[in-house]
Amino acid sequence: MNMSENTLTLGFNRKIIQSLRSWRHSAERKPLVLRGCRQVGKTTVIKKFAAEFDTFINLNLEIAGDRRLFENDLGVKELFSMICFEKNISPKGDVLVFIDEIQNSPNAVAQMRYFFEELPEIFVISAGSLLEIMMDMHKISFPVGRVEYRYMFPLTFEEFLEALDENQALGYFRQTPPPEFAHKRLSELFRLYTFVGGMPEAVARYKTTKDFVKVAAVYDNLFSAFKDDVTKYAKNPAETNIIRHVIESAPIETGKRITFEKFGNSGYKSKEIGNALRTLERAMILYLRYPVTEFALPFVPDLKLKPHLQFLDSGLLNHSLGITGFFFKEDSLSDIYKGILAEQIVAQELLALGELKLEKPQFWVREKKQSNAEVDFVIVKNTDCIPVEVKSGKTGTLRSLHSYIENSGAELAVRLYDGNYSVEEAVTPMQKKPYTLVNLPLYLASRVHDFV
Repeated sequence: MNMSENTLTLGFNRKIIQSLRSWRHSAERKPLVLRGCRQVGKTTVIKKFAAEFDTFINLNLEIAGDRRLFENDLGVKELFSMICFEKNISPKGDVLVFIDEIQNSPNAVAQMRYFFEELPEIFVISAGSLLEIMMDMHKISFPVGRVEYRYMFPLTFEEFLEALDENQALGYFRQTPPPEFAHKRLSELFRLYTFVGGMPEAVARYKTTKDFVKVAAVYDNLFSAFKDDVTKYAKNPAETNIIRHVIESAPIETGKRITFEKFGNSGYKSKEIGNALRTLERAMILYLRYPVTEFALPFVPDLKLKPHLQFLDSGLLNHSLGITGFFFKEDSLSDIYKGILAEQIVAQELLALGELKLEKPQFWVREKKQSNAEVDFVIVKNTDCIPVEVKSGKTGTLRSLHSYIENSGAELAVRLYDGNYSVEEAVTPMQKKPYTLVNLPLYLASRVHDFV
């Protein structure tokens, strides 16, 4: 990333900053662990947050000198004094200590609990790009009950609008509902977001150049970096080959319900693919979304049924599939990748709503002979379970949604599509059950809870 792009990325307002501020002012605050895939902007957002403190101490445990600070058998108060001495910092006021790439030091992980117990006045945040995988491989764990977590994802559509200085569009996006005259422009910007994606460097490159070829170069580097990381994920050469195959095959399988056996037209067995997929899920490169089959809470995913595969980011997905910038000008997402791109971007937006814990968007299925049905998403509002169907164009049947309503007794449903916002009183075609259908433009996916 060049200097201008680095400055732009630092300038992006990320919603997680508000969550970090709430953490800072919480009376029950504990040391924080920030989780997220590599290159989603974890380090950048902490450095931006650090500007609000009187003293910032930045440690990167990929650097041997910083790592050695934790290799001495010191109490946490003496450790903190030594860190300040080595960094030539005289702490004053509110002090934020950021321990980046913490997975490189089991001692640093263990010290998190002592910051909580003995130096509660110090604000401590840690992060790591391969945190879950490396900790699992080396049998390291954070002290139970002594830390708390936040999750970070690629930029959402709302963050994308702000990053591009689309301030009027952002204001209308936040209205409930947005005015009808803003629909066309918001739809165009959402298609642009779906193509560019939410990886901060790609957004910064688009903002500075408006050149899709240069955005593609960012994703070339990112995808290569993910594949190069395989040697860090894998325990042996055979596992390296399997994980590499899964990374390369995942884009074409995204949006589908997948079978582990022979995944991606391979000869690999179910157990081998399953282990590789779960490894990449811990790296937050992809997600396995298992279906629910019930109509009432608590929703428990059925792990015996085939999951949907969701990819990290739509921009990375588009690049991997060879979908070029030309396509974002189409009137509808329905012509791009058989409409699967629309479901991917909705899942991506819903996933990013969960900053406090990782909550994968759920979907519902009924699998019976000659009577299969699948609803794209099921969301929970208070105690109500609301079916959500994604239609990439302006029309489309709602057969599965009607099946859900007739069997569950639900009185409210949502259709996310390319059309305008509206609310209609509808009935199911078979049993004539009345229900309220909320029609939302795709660009309002992240605000679906506000409308139901």
